[in-house]
Parts: sequence; C-alpha cells; structure tokens
Amino acid sequence: MTPVPAIEAELLAHLDTQIASARRLLQLVLAQGAAIRARDVEGVLARLTDIQTEMGRRSVLEQARTRLLVTAGQALRMAPSQVTLDALCRLVTPAGATAARERSAELRGLLAEIAREHGINRALMRQELTFLSHLVRLVGNEAEGGYAPPAGTPAAPPAGGRTGAAPSAYRVLDLQA
Repeated sequence: MTPVPAIEAELLAHLDTQIASARRLLQLVLAQGAAIRARDVEGVLARLTDIQTEMGRRSVLEQARTRLLVTAGQALRMAPSQVTLDALCRLVTPAGATAARERSAELRGLLAEIAREHGINRALMRQELTFLSHLVRLVGNEAEGGYAPPAGTPAAPPAGGRTGAAPSAYRVLDLQA
C-alpha cells in the first residue's frame, strides 16, 4: 500500500502527545504516592485534582485517536475498531512504521507503570484508612466513655446509660491548625 504522509505525520504526532501526557500523569501519580507516604492530606488532594485535570486532557487525546482510526480505517477499507498498529504501519513509510512501533512500546510501558503505581497508591490509601478506622473503633470502645462528639452535638447515650462521660484523651483527628 502507498504511504499516506498526512496519516504518518498525524500518527507520530499523536503518539508523541500521548507519551507526553502519560509522562505527566506518571509524575503526578508518583507525587501522590509520596504525599500518601508522608501522610500529607493536602498534598494527596492537590495531586488528585492534578490527576483529574490530566485525565480530562487525555479524554481529548482519545477523541483525536478515534479520528485517526476513522481516517486510517477509510484508507484501509476497514472498520475503525479493526485498525491495529500493524494496519496503521501499512499506511506509513518503513521509517515511520519503526518510529510508531517504538513510540507505541514506550507508551505501553508508561501506561503499565502508571497502573502499577496507581495500584500501590490505592493499597497505601486503603492501609491508611484501615488504620484510621481501627483507631476510631478503639477510641469508641474505651471504658471511660469512648469517642465524644464535638461540644453542642447531640449524641446518643453511651452503652450502660452513662451520660456526661469524660472525653477521650486520645486525639485521632487533630483538626486544629
């Protein structure tokens, strides 16, 4: 099949843009992991916002990818859903095909690393939340009356009917700045 220069240029540019986005996303996921490990709640939330912003950009990239697949599908006389990298490479020069395969491999590697790091972050967050839940349960079961709601908050009487119990000496969440 004769190479289509416009498709080659669009394919390579798209892969470069995808790689740049994946690198940004990886840096954000790594930074979020560091914030989780440091128990920096504000940092975790800030990175989550940054990740959501980058994911919004990636949705625009997916639209561009779809347009590229439609164009390639028309040139190859096949449905866009059937267009693979190998099929795309039939529409570009041998040098373009080599570059596309290399970029595609790099992108797949970055996406695998992002998935791995995101999985680690999820496990760390689950571990932190499990520990916090455990602490709250411990405080809630103390013999001195357990967890006390903030002043002015109506509360159900504790088990055994005692009221006015002394608040716990433990501070699970320090909400004071």
